[in-house]
Amino acid sequence: MIRIERRQTEKSKKAVESLNKARLNNTSYNTPEVNVALREMFYGKCYICENKEVISYQIEHFILHRGDADLKYDWNNLFLSCAHCNNTKLDQFDPILNCTTEDVEKSIAFRKKGYFGIDEEFTFEELDSRTETKNTAELLRKVYYGSTPQKKMEASILRRILRKELSKFKEYVREYQEAEDEDKKDLKCLVEMELEDSSPFAAFKRWLIRDNKDTYPEFLEYIEPAHNVCHE
Repeated sequence: MIRIERRQTEKSKKAVESLNKARLNNTSYNTPEVNVALREMFYGKCYICENKEVISYQIEHFILHRGDADLKYDWNNLFLSCAHCNNTKLDQFDPILNCTTEDVEKSIAFRKKGYFGIDEEFTFEELDSRTETKNTAELLRKVYYGSTPQKKMEASILRRILRKELSKFKEYVREYQEAEDEDKKDLKCLVEMELEDSSPFAAFKRWLIRDNKDTYPEFLEYIEPAHNVCHE
């Protein structure tokens, strides 16, 4: 879970127009324009788990609308979620951190501890004492480890995808460390691309860099306080 800028684009403008029309006609907020704009804004990732290999997307109301039209059709209240995360969250973790208005990574540390097997653990360390932080960390634990037999199976798949992504990222960093001259420049750009907002599980990758800031200060500078897109 990382901060996502709610950018004003042509697609988001069309989404807002479709929501205004849907509200006027008392029809569904789940319009084609809204779906396209949410996929653009969240880079095709679930805003909670950051998985891109999603086969079932859902539009989530960040604040439950409970029939309130202002919340139901509010573009700023609509988020892109996978079915696993949305069905885990429901109304059990209110309130949580709003990733479109604050930097979640400054409130929660995302880490993978141990090695593959029984010693491996994905952790979500709370860095402040706010209720929103506590609830978000607890939600993430439920997302990655499940709360029912079915959710535990889904969570195991999510962890497997995450594990592969982190292994790939670590390999890029190792290759960068060993490379020289032009190869090092290209690999630096490759690592930076893995730290972008659009990258799956970016929070975990960025915290790997934070935890090794003395070894990779050049990448720490890239992600804090802001970072730039690496172009080829």
